[in-house]
Amino acid sequence: MAANFQHLRAFHAIALEGGVTRAARRLNVAQPTLSQQLKALEERHGVSLFESRRSPLKLSNAGRDLLALTERLFSAAADVDDMLGEATSLAGGSLRLGSDCPPQAARMVAHFRRENPGSTVQVRMGNARQVMRWLGDSEIDAAIASDPPADGQFTYDPLFTDSLWMAMPSDHAWTQAETTPIAWLAEATLLIREPSSKTRAFTEQALAAAEVEPTDTLELQSRETIREAVALGLGVSAFFSSECPPDPRIAYRPLSGLVREQPLRGYLVCQQERRRSALIRALRAIAVELGVDAN
Repeated sequence: MAANFQHLRAFHAIALEGGVTRAARRLNVAQPTLSQQLKALEERHGVSLFESRRSPLKLSNAGRDLLALTERLFSAAADVDDMLGEATSLAGGSLRLGSDCPPQAARMVAHFRRENPGSTVQVRMGNARQVMRWLGDSEIDAAIASDPPADGQFTYDPLFTDSLWMAMPSDHAWTQAETTPIAWLAEATLLIREPSSKTRAFTEQALAAAEVEPTDTLELQSRETIREAVALGLGVSAFFSSECPPDPRIAYRPLSGLVREQPLRGYLVCQQERRRSALIRALRAIAVELGVDAN
């Protein structure tokens, strides 16, 4: 009795995701539909593929054997898609991109649109933790993330490196120096991002290593709010250099005197299982080009 391809696809996604909810989101289908397809597969072949229906789902012996086969099946299917779609343009297609770095997102979109005119693009901005969650839940096609955690389900292509700079009012006394020694922050009010921010984490690590404690700190969440606060003279703040747009009210200087240099590294992150798709291959090729330009 021939197996139904859609039923196998449903099983494969559920097995990889460990549950129906995440699998349904990945495949962009309704949960009841996916559950029915799994049930139909088991009933048609008289086998239980999971030990129970409680999440996280655990594969039975038969389920583990089938997963090994479906991994080969869908890998081969992806190879077929690649072969047939090698010359297919992405024009008219769509890209959902998540990023924790606005300038890098803009660079990626500019290259993508230039190479794929007529395509549609949706960009979601968040911190690195958020964009990686969106990618894991298949809410986006790819992520630009700073120092993302290593995970075997993703591919990582180096995109950029960055370092901390200090933002201060354009008439601040510190503008007379070419750099801002980190020791000077002991006499300043430091404006900081939310606790999950990479910028805040790097700033706090640098301060701790240098044993420097600012006079005061103000948590103002977003980059935009902090820039306005700097311009109004409420304090100074650390930004990565790519996040320092021209503003006549604000001056930027490299942060110096660090105990150890810790450059921020940004990556284009994609789902491993989609690495052969035309869209992901196009994005990864752009990442290589942008990475070379950055160096």
